Amino acid sequence: MRARTEMDRRSFIELVGGGILVVVALGPEALAQPPRSGYPTDLNAYLRIGEDGRVTVFSSKIEMGQGVMTSLAQMLAEELGVALESIDMVLGDTERCPWDEGTWGSLSTRFFGPALRAAGAAARAVLLRLASERLGVASERLTAAHGVISAGDGRQVTYGQLARGQAITRTLDRKAVLRSVSEFALMGQSPPRLDARDKVTGRAKYAGDIHPPGLLHARLVRPPAHGAKLSKADTSAAALLPGVTVVNEGDLVAVLHPDPEAAEAALERVVAEWTPAPPGADQEGIFDELLAKASAPEVAESKGSLDGVAGARRFAHTYQRGYVAHAPIEPHAATVTFEDGRLTVWASTQTPFPLRDRLASLLGLDPSRVRVITPYVGGGFGGKSVNPQAEEAARLARIIGRPVQVAYTRAEEFFHDALDPAGVVKIASALGEDGRIVSWDYDVYFAGDRAAELFYDVPHARRRFFRGRSASGSVHRFAVGPWRAPGASLNVWARESQIDVMAAATRMDPLEFRLRNTTDARMRRCLQEAARRFGWTPAAGPSGRGWGIACGVDSGTYAALMAAVTVDRERGTVKVERVVCAQDMGVVVNPTGAAMQVEGSITMGLGYTFSEELRFRGGEIVTDGFDSYEIPRFSVVPRAIETVLVRNDELPPQGGGEPAIVPVGGVMANAVFDATGVRLFRLPMTPARLRAALAGAGER
Repeated sequence: MRARTEMDRRSFIELVGGGILVVVALGPEALAQPPRSGYPTDLNAYLRIGEDGRVTVFSSKIEMGQGVMTSLAQMLAEELGVALESIDMVLGDTERCPWDEGTWGSLSTRFFGPALRAAGAAARAVLLRLASERLGVASERLTAAHGVISAGDGRQVTYGQLARGQAITRTLDRKAVLRSVSEFALMGQSPPRLDARDKVTGRAKYAGDIHPPGLLHARLVRPPAHGAKLSKADTSAAALLPGVTVVNEGDLVAVLHPDPEAAEAALERVVAEWTPAPPGADQEGIFDELLAKASAPEVAESKGSLDGVAGARRFAHTYQRGYVAHAPIEPHAATVTFEDGRLTVWASTQTPFPLRDRLASLLGLDPSRVRVITPYVGGGFGGKSVNPQAEEAARLARIIGRPVQVAYTRAEEFFHDALDPAGVVKIASALGEDGRIVSWDYDVYFAGDRAAELFYDVPHARRRFFRGRSASGSVHRFAVGPWRAPGASLNVWARESQIDVMAAATRMDPLEFRLRNTTDARMRRCLQEAARRFGWTPAAGPSGRGWGIACGVDSGTYAALMAAVTVDRERGTVKVERVVCAQDMGVVVNPTGAAMQVEGSITMGLGYTFSEELRFRGGEIVTDGFDSYEIPRFSVVPRAIETVLVRNDELPPQGGGEPAIVPVGGVMANAVFDATGVRLFRLPMTPARLRAALAGAGER
């Protein structure tokens, strides 16, 4: 069990202020997924109805651009019966919000959303009961809307009037009656985002914008490569500069100054000596090194007999993808104060509560003495699940007794990033004479098997994944971690490429081939809706048109993508002309927000598909900025990204932040094949790799 701060009823009420406080207790059956080992089962969702009628929501899900601040508020307002404008969201404050594991996995809407809806319905029941007592009318004869409860005879009372003077806590179970889809007034609409004005006007605050009085900016001595060890650091020259504070304690060597540029100048005067890092492979040789370290396989799925397929046509291919960085626009930053034995941290983090517990352990503090406040986060994509900058700032603040800010440079961001790990997928499949897949043998190395599950009808299948074995505990020379739908993009690119290989071998249209091989109703509907919007006409690949298809399932959401590309054979460049995404995500809370997530996913997906790959030599990171790590620019984004939200009101809201990025590699690889007849088995498909493949095809 992870550490959590327990707070008595009196302290909590004092903290959140006066008014009606509603606490909704949730058990493990309320989770969208089975609870992980160690995951707490006593989660609570809190909301407060103030004396002025305003509603404050306390949520540990944070806003990092995905729009969850607005969509969660919509879900609460829908059930409570208030205007969206009357809601104030408090996000990611460990002293005011309920414990939560973090914002990742497209869990905010499908996990915390149901809790907020239950809280809203429960609060509405409390208010109706109070109004009944005040007006002398039975609860069932009252109606609640827009923050007002009416008796139908002209008498009414506002939520604010009911909350005034109340110092009570009402606890109800999650069985409060929720509104049906046909009753929705806010869910299913696209109101302006609650954070839009602050972000457009520049009022939005990020961790680097927090400047307590007496703040010092820290610059730390960094190793030249992962694996290098500090043997000596001479800080004497830096200490002579006016206003510079020096810390030189073991592995923590830093210079601090009120002016960040002065701190940078002081860092240049520190002379550090390092033991060399051990040699290792670069981005071209890493795959052989990783495969050599693979452990025994773990079987995720096995059915039928792979050896029992007679007379089938067989296909075997290996797919490789290198390390990919998160590259958020806002690098990691943290501002920390340490006063009276209490640590307060403003951090760009996706995991405020795990960060609080880690800092408490690091500094030997009780978790109740550590408060993490999460301002707006400028992109995370999984990379801000770990927060080394906050640990560094906390150590420094305690040592020097003044507020400290650690904000990574772009080079530090790449060096310390917990990268999406390089991985390898090997697939051996077999096809019957009727164009149906009869066997599927799937091995994935180091990427996990997320989204690798088959929705195709294959009678004989095995799916295995391989972890690493190393004396040091990691097969990688630098940190790796979750990256937007971890491992799923690699798995779906490999699977959907292999599907296209078989479709082309049978001279069958790739859409027809997929529909022939799946009876999954949700996937068939997504494929058909995408084809309708795209205007798909059947043709076997390679047709020369540059059309591609790929589909995937992630976070409970089904997505089918179709794309049109043109290829410049001389330059080896690909121009994406158009992308259509049909997505079944259950009930859609905010259609515009959902479409924005699709557009962002597809744009980001173009990066890992065509250009993004970390360059390194052993533990030395060669990539140090956007001049050497190319994220998608406006010039490569297609003019048309069209989103089709496939209606499925029978299913509760599902994840929307990651599903559309998962098939991007597959749809682009298949479109490039359709345009050129050349298939690449390595991502990213850089111009150099595409030119080499085209040249090799020409020689044959």
